[in-house]
Amino acid sequence: MSIVGHLARLIRIAATFRRTGALSFALKEADAPGWLKSGLWLATAPLWPFGARGDAALPPVSRAISALGPAYVKFGQVLSTRPDIAGVALSQDLSYLQDRLPPFSTKEARRTVESELGQPLSALFRRFDPPIAAASIAQVHPAETMDGRKVAVKVLRPRIERGFARDIAAFYFVARLMQRLLPKSRRLKPEEVVRHFEGVVTREMDLRIEAAAGSEFGEIVADEQGFRTPSILWGCSAKRVLTTDWAEGDRMADLAALKARGLDLPEMALRLVRLFLRTALRDGYFHADMHQGNLKVAADGTVLLYDFGIMGRIDRNTRRAYAEILYGFLSRDYLRGAQAHFDAGYVPRDKDVHQFAQALRSIGEPIVGQQASDISMAKVLQQLFDVTEQFGMQTRPELILLQRTMVVVEGVARSLDPEFDMWEAARPEVERYMLENLGPAGAARNVLDGARLLGRLGPRLPEIAEKIVAMTENWAQDADAPSAAPSPQDGRRGGFWRGLAVGALIGASASYVLADRLTGAFAAW
Repeated sequence: MSIVGHLARLIRIAATFRRTGALSFALKEADAPGWLKSGLWLATAPLWPFGARGDAALPPVSRAISALGPAYVKFGQVLSTRPDIAGVALSQDLSYLQDRLPPFSTKEARRTVESELGQPLSALFRRFDPPIAAASIAQVHPAETMDGRKVAVKVLRPRIERGFARDIAAFYFVARLMQRLLPKSRRLKPEEVVRHFEGVVTREMDLRIEAAAGSEFGEIVADEQGFRTPSILWGCSAKRVLTTDWAEGDRMADLAALKARGLDLPEMALRLVRLFLRTALRDGYFHADMHQGNLKVAADGTVLLYDFGIMGRIDRNTRRAYAEILYGFLSRDYLRGAQAHFDAGYVPRDKDVHQFAQALRSIGEPIVGQQASDISMAKVLQQLFDVTEQFGMQTRPELILLQRTMVVVEGVARSLDPEFDMWEAARPEVERYMLENLGPAGAARNVLDGARLLGRLGPRLPEIAEKIVAMTENWAQDADAPSAAPSPQDGRRGGFWRGLAVGALIGASASYVLADRLTGAFAAW
C-alpha cells in the first residue's frame, strides 16, 4: 500500500480515537510528552466528524477499535492478552471486545461451507440457522446434522485473509511511526507486537488448527469431574469451517439464571480456577481465553468450555519456575521466588538476588491479611511487571499469557463469588505440583527422562564419535599448521586427540547401556 493510503488510514484511526475519547486514554497510557498530547489534540480537532462513533456502552479504546473493523478488533483482543505491553488498565479495557461485530450474510456462510466441504449444504445439514454470534474472524451458526445432532458451525468471514493483510501493513506503518514520535514506546516494541499479532491471526484463520486444539484439550479435561468440551465433527470441518457439538446451557455471564437454578456459584468459581491451574501446571496446555463468553453451564452444573482459538502451552521448566514463583508468594518465601526467576534465566545474572527478593516482598507483604475482595491479581501482576522491568527481566510471551489468563479467570471467579480468594484457591494446586515434581517421584521422573534421552541418542553414538575424531584431528592439524616439518610430538598429539575421542565414545556407550537398563527398570517399577 502507498504512503498516501497508509496516511488516509491513519487519519481515520486518529479521527475515531478522538471522537470516542480513546485518544486521551491511549496517550496517557503511553506516557506521551505534553507537547505531543497538545499537538495531537489540536491536529485531530478538525478530523472529529470523520471518525466512527462506535458503541457508547463500551470503554473508550474498545469503543474506538470495534468501530474500526474486524482486524482492529482482533488486534485489540490479542493485545488484551499482553498486559506486559499494553499495561493492565488498557488490557482490561480491551477485554470487552467479545462477539460484538455485525454478522455477514447467511448466504455467504452457506457458500463458504459448500465450497470448503465439497458438498451441497442440504447433504450436510438438515437445518442451518442464521448466526448467533459474530466475532472478528468468524461467526457461529446453529445447525443440525442429517442424523439429528445439534451442532455449532463456525465460518470464517469472506475475504478475511485479504482484509487482514491490508490492515496488518497499516499496523506496521503505525508501529514505526510510534517508535519515531514516542521514544518511550520503544520499550513496548511496537513492531514486535504487530509481528506477534500477525502470527496469532495467521494460525486462527486456519480452523483446522483450532479443531486440533479443541480435540487435544478435550482429551486433557475428559477425566475432570464437572467439565466438558464439545466434540469435533472432523467430517464437517475444514480450513474455513469448524463444526462442533452444540454447547447447551446458560452463559456463565447470566448470573440470574444460574442463581435461579440453585447452583453453588462459589464452588463453581473454585472448580474453574483449579481446573485452569491444574491444566497449566500438570499438562502445560491451557485454555487462554477463559472469559465468560466462552463458558456455559449445563443443566447438571457441568461447565462447558469452547472456542479454542487462543491456547497456551508452557514447557516443564517454565511450569516449574511459575510454580516456584507462586509458591514463594503463597508461603511468603520471597527469596525462593526470586531464586526461581534467576534459575529460569528470567533475570540477568549480574543482578542481586537478595535485592530482587526484597522487591518481591514489597509486592507480597501488603496483601497479607487483607480481605479476599481487596486483593486484585491484576494489581499484583502490574506491580510484578514494574519490578521485573527494573531488574531487566526479558519478556516471556508464554509466561505473560499464563499470568494474563490467571487475571481473566480470577475476574470470572469473582463474578460468581465476590469474596473469592484467588490465593487460597491456588494453594492446593501449587502445593500438589511442588510435591509431585520436586519430591522423590519428581526426581525419579527426571532420571527416567534423562535415561530415555540417552536411549534415543544411543543408535547415533558411532556417527557422533566419527565426527568427534574428525574435529579433533582438524584441531590438531590447525595447531601444527605453521610447522614446516612434522615433529615427533605430532604423532603423540594426534594420538592424544584420537584417544580422547575413543574415550568419549566409550563413555557415551556406557551411558547408553546404563540408560537402556534404567529405562527398563523404571518402566517395570
